[in-house]
Amino acid sequence: MRKDRKEKEEKPKKSDFKAFLKKRAPIYLGIIGLFILFVVPDLMKGDLESSFPELSSEEQQVVDILMGYNGPNESGLTVMDAIEMKIDEEYSDKRIYDNKKTKVELTVSSIGSEEYQVVLNFESHKGEMNYNWNVDISSGKITSNNQESKYIIDLVDFYD
Repeated sequence: MRKDRKEKEEKPKKSDFKAFLKKRAPIYLGIIGLFILFVVPDLMKGDLESSFPELSSEEQQVVDILMGYNGPNESGLTVMDAIEMKIDEEYSDKRIYDNKKTKVELTVSSIGSEEYQVVLNFESHKGEMNYNWNVDISSGKITSNNQESKYIIDLVDFYD
């Protein structure tokens, strides 16, 4: 009897949870490491639309009409896609939005009751691009006010 008591007292109680974690800790650490290595950078990736400032609902509606415009023949290329293509041409490194010197300014101002002016300025360490449009929300008509914005509208209108 005395032996049985000593054996029971000498063996500390093992926690099942600790043993479970000890066996599988390298697997869990590996999975977490892979998640951090591959998934988090894609989630943190910047793009043009995520660089836009917070807008009121009316201003957001104007920007949605402009950026979603895909030409008279509805070619599939939108103004947003065309601007992103232009930025990709100018800046081949895909991490331009991570650069501290990159600034995206979007201003929406009312010209009339149904007409708005949208100004998009993209500035980086290599230079800047300025786009200026007038958007009529009742008809959906978009007119460009400078050469760069006219190029984008022409690209969308005549895209095959």
